Amino acid sequence: MEEQLIIGGFGGQGILFIGQLLAYAAAIEDREVAYFPAYGPEMRGGTANCMVTISDRRIMSPLISNPSAAIIMNLPSLDRFEPAIKPGGLLVVNSSMVNRKCTRQDITICEVPANRIAEELGNTRLSSMVALGCYVAASGVVNPESVISGLPKMLKKERKELILPNAKALRAGLDWQSMSQGG
Repeated sequence: MEEQLIIGGFGGQGILFIGQLLAYAAAIEDREVAYFPAYGPEMRGGTANCMVTISDRRIMSPLISNPSAAIIMNLPSLDRFEPAIKPGGLLVVNSSMVNRKCTRQDITICEVPANRIAEELGNTRLSSMVALGCYVAASGVVNPESVISGLPKMLKKERKELILPNAKALRAGLDWQSMSQGG
């Protein structure tokens, strides 16, 4: 098994954080992992993306040109990465921030109103965690509990109050995906 994921959005949306968290969760499961961040010079508000590869065998390069999946948090990232996804791949789209439908017919598309769900949880900054939960549920690439157990490692001691809200947001995304699939 090898999953090649691109996560794209604006700086400040938690793009790099969820990529690192997913990579850490896969490492907890004793999988091979590569993580490669990229962002514009303005960081917050500019574009940001990262590449995460999770595999059962050695990973030869962290760079991804044709991902098997993508988590897309804004329209510029959808425009950039939607065409690159492999046929049969998975696309998770934050429908709160993307005002057009995806054009691909040969991939699975999961639209999640991540900003709206995060707002209902009391913090719109949790939208990327909602999208990550949707992706984890749809892909099955890692166990959701591995992601949750990675939160204390990723959120330093001075930010420990963010562990529970992030876990709730992840679970909200998992639940959204389960409900949208009729499960």
